Amino acid sequence: MSVILPGSTIGFLGGGQLGRMAAMAARTMGYDVHVLDPEAHCPARPLASQTITAKWSDGDAAARLAEGSDVVTIEIEQIPLHSLEAAQRNAPLRPGPSVLWTVQDRARQKEWLRDHGFPLGPFAVVRSAEETEAAVRAMGSCIVKSTHGGYDGRGQARVHEVERAAAAWHGIGAPVCVAEQFLSLDAELSVMVARSPNGEMRAYPPARNHHTHGVLTWSVIPGGFDDAIVARATEIACGIAETLDVVGLIAVELFLLADGTLCVNELAPRPHNTYHHSERACVTSQFEQLIRAVCGLPLGDTDVVRPAAIYNLLGEVWSGPTAPGIQDAIAQPGVRVHLYGKREARPGRKMGHLSACGDSSDLALQRVIDAYRRMASGTDGALP
Repeated sequence: MSVILPGSTIGFLGGGQLGRMAAMAARTMGYDVHVLDPEAHCPARPLASQTITAKWSDGDAAARLAEGSDVVTIEIEQIPLHSLEAAQRNAPLRPGPSVLWTVQDRARQKEWLRDHGFPLGPFAVVRSAEETEAAVRAMGSCIVKSTHGGYDGRGQARVHEVERAAAAWHGIGAPVCVAEQFLSLDAELSVMVARSPNGEMRAYPPARNHHTHGVLTWSVIPGGFDDAIVARATEIACGIAETLDVVGLIAVELFLLADGTLCVNELAPRPHNTYHHSERACVTSQFEQLIRAVCGLPLGDTDVVRPAAIYNLLGEVWSGPTAPGIQDAIAQPGVRVHLYGKREARPGRKMGHLSACGDSSDLALQRVIDAYRRMASGTDGALP
């Protein structure tokens, strides 16, 4: 295996906030950056020496990105297989097309996890209103999700009565959906695993996460889980990374059930919102770790140096009668603001996040919540 050393060029399929933050890490380490994204003014553009503006379905554009790169990685998994294969013909693509093909379709992802023995809650793949009704009748209350896209609460419907199942199916408007049984949860958590081309793996400690209407609100690390839960969650995540043959990063979102068992929610083979605090908390951030992994460098230490938390900043914070109180937020001890350079602040759009450190996870979380309250006061941002 050849190591791709600093001075080389990394191509990013995706120039959103994840690409932006990963490109910052790449630049710090001495790499050049090229980006392909459908948005001409994508968040990663200021970091890139070359930006190709093209649709994800444009295989020729993906090939051009790879021609000018020594390695290509991704910040979004919803890229058509033919574009991934076009990129791979010209440069190593990490993670590879087979990983992304498996993960980018929820039904395929669920079936892969089930077939390889990883723990899941009850689910059904449904292809009609009638099949959706049957799933709700069999499992009880469900969340119905489109198999493609639908992140941050979009493309989903909660169904508690069989009589509403058909309307949910038609409302989502996708030819195939996944119906997942509602579970009695004690907590939501995630584990980030990095894996290099030679099979070296490093897992980050589990993060504790809180969502509102399907969108991540805050995350904190360490998550405060007991040793048995940490060990089991890490075992599951590392098993998935190895079995799927990931090169790069994979975030494994998990549910801790009321009975103490764990089951997998979803996979994301890229940097992840629930590990943005790794920039503050860990020896090696998830973004530097991505660069190390895809370039074949030794992986970095994932230990937590100091507890940290993040709180997402959505477009609502900018939609009120007054400007967000950024100066009020960062006046709080240990707090930083991270903005993604997006031009339009639409409701629900992730515009940035706040981060905070503390001597404990509870203190870090309280600091970031307090900072959010101060920043969003007088705006339309929902307060915790």
